[in-house]
Amino acid sequence: MNRLAGVTSPYLLQHADNPVDWWPWGADAFEEAKRRDVPVLLSVGYSACHWCHVMAHESFEDDDTAAYLNAHFVPVKVDREERPDVDAVYMEAVQAATGHGGWPMTVFLTPDAEPFYFGTYFPPEPRHGSPSFQQVLEGVTTAWTDRREEVAEVAGRIVADLAGRSLVHGGDGVPGESEAAQALLGLTREYDEQHGGFGGAPKFPPAMAVEFLLRHYARTGAEGALQMATDTCAAMARGGIYDQLGGGFARYSVDREWIVPHFEKMLYDNALLCRVYAHLWRATGSDEARRIALETADFMVRELRTAEGGFASALDADSEDAEGRHVEGAFYVWTPEQLREVLGEDDAAFAAAYFGVTEEGTFEEGASVLRLPGDTGPVDAARVAGVRARLLAARDERPHPGRDDKVVAAWNGLAIAALAETGAYFDRPDLVERATEAADLLVRVHLGEVARLTRTSKDGRAGDNAGVLEDYGDVAEGFLALAAVTGEGAWLEFAGFLLDIVLEQFTGEGGQLYDTAHDAEQLIRRPQDPTDSATPSGWTAAAGALLSYAAYTGSEAHRTAAEGALGVVKALGPRVPRFVGWGLAVAEALLDGPREVAVAGPVGGELHRTALLGRSPGAVVAAGEGPGAGAEFPLLVDRPLVGGEPTAYVCRHFVCDAPTTDAGELAAKLGG
Repeated sequence: MNRLAGVTSPYLLQHADNPVDWWPWGADAFEEAKRRDVPVLLSVGYSACHWCHVMAHESFEDDDTAAYLNAHFVPVKVDREERPDVDAVYMEAVQAATGHGGWPMTVFLTPDAEPFYFGTYFPPEPRHGSPSFQQVLEGVTTAWTDRREEVAEVAGRIVADLAGRSLVHGGDGVPGESEAAQALLGLTREYDEQHGGFGGAPKFPPAMAVEFLLRHYARTGAEGALQMATDTCAAMARGGIYDQLGGGFARYSVDREWIVPHFEKMLYDNALLCRVYAHLWRATGSDEARRIALETADFMVRELRTAEGGFASALDADSEDAEGRHVEGAFYVWTPEQLREVLGEDDAAFAAAYFGVTEEGTFEEGASVLRLPGDTGPVDAARVAGVRARLLAARDERPHPGRDDKVVAAWNGLAIAALAETGAYFDRPDLVERATEAADLLVRVHLGEVARLTRTSKDGRAGDNAGVLEDYGDVAEGFLALAAVTGEGAWLEFAGFLLDIVLEQFTGEGGQLYDTAHDAEQLIRRPQDPTDSATPSGWTAAAGALLSYAAYTGSEAHRTAAEGALGVVKALGPRVPRFVGWGLAVAEALLDGPREVAVAGPVGGELHRTALLGRSPGAVVAAGEGPGAGAEFPLLVDRPLVGGEPTAYVCRHFVCDAPTTDAGELAAKLGG
């Protein structure tokens, strides 16, 4: 009996009609494996994963394969986005055993949840040196039946190895000037001067590293840092990784030139990059950065916003093409003939040159991904806008990619921060409203009455899985950004509530942090990873929110916790700066103070806007007027108007500048 019909995960629901007798992750599945004395097949993926869909179609929808699976295993299906802790623990084992990882992830476990054989995608027949999935199943069954002691020995050795990897604090003290300079040098060495970004193919958008570069430039004036950030953002904005018609970014580029993306669109990428481009505009005034920030914000609201006011996780890479086949990229790519059908000969020729559409194609079967190759010379902006609008309208008639409608707390926290700041910078109160509505949903549904954060919800109903550290860190970050923009102290209070749980439930000795709470389900290893993946690590996300909250409130406990957590950045920043970018960005805020800006005056007024546009790394902003303002924000206590005029106070390291009523003077104090 397939047991996935009643779950909230769209990914699991995609497998609810499989002939495989899937179980969701839980104690019942492992009890069943013990009762039957069979191993567990753990299959981990996510809704927008192309190869997860391929393996499902080839193997999990096949009656013969399903019959064998059901007879010899207890099959367990996990959505990695709902259970990042389960994913992290077993992915670490896969990478340790095979040297690589990815999704779908396929792991065979004992009934005690100990892994003993690993893989990712397995084809339906032997291919390129890889065994077929059926061969793997038969081989594991034989080993389990005939060589049980060997299986137990392997499983025990793997679990012992994982347990021995427990991370210690990582370094004494906080990262300083030396570590920041070494990290910048490390990024410079890995920088792709020709195409922007870091490393080779596949190339992922380095949002957290760019945040570090922008903050480092703001603090030190290092032009090389700004140049790497600017050129990388320009290359992505003009590449195929960016949707030139509808806005928003794909997950990554399969090539180093940013031409052909892996077409899935994730909320977290777009939230992080929206904020990056808004911050790039703040640093440079770039019209392109402003356009990309706003288009990405509008994409999130238009395509990912749910009926309840939150933001859905992702859009699939695959959709139906003209022949009814379910293929990757079908919604986004164009042939010259398709351009002619929509635009006519003259405009089609113009569009092909402008968007880099060739007869040979840049993707598959003669189709091209739209990009801006930049070799067309001066163009008629009105003509470009008209062509883009007509192509977008025609594309909207195509079958759309599927959407994963679950709301993930952490990623919504990132979206709240991005939309709140983008709305404030560019006078778009509607974006601030959307951020506020998403924050309301998190409080109402994800916190609810349990006073602990739930990882996901769908259709306004909270899921069953507890929030992990990145949920607490990113949601607190979003609430703090919303507090700065709206002047509503309730968001500061909610952030403090979440961060107190971080101190109580996620913090170990010496400042180290864990990805799961002290009272969470006990896995074979307690996950703990300070390095960024596609999103800021929970460890450094929490550190950043703790530091900002301490600046707002003067809380020594939160400041001490932030500094303790940043010890790992001191150790890792100089060695692997690409993978601890957000931690380095937080370190820049620490090195700068961060500055505390109190605006005794109207929310949205000139001084408040000037404060928000200040470039000082990680500066916190509180604004409000009247006798109740201090009750909303501790920073506003005893901050009177000067001469009856709105007044700004800037402090850092327990020292305050003279108050000012002049916006230009305030901007100078904040690097504006």
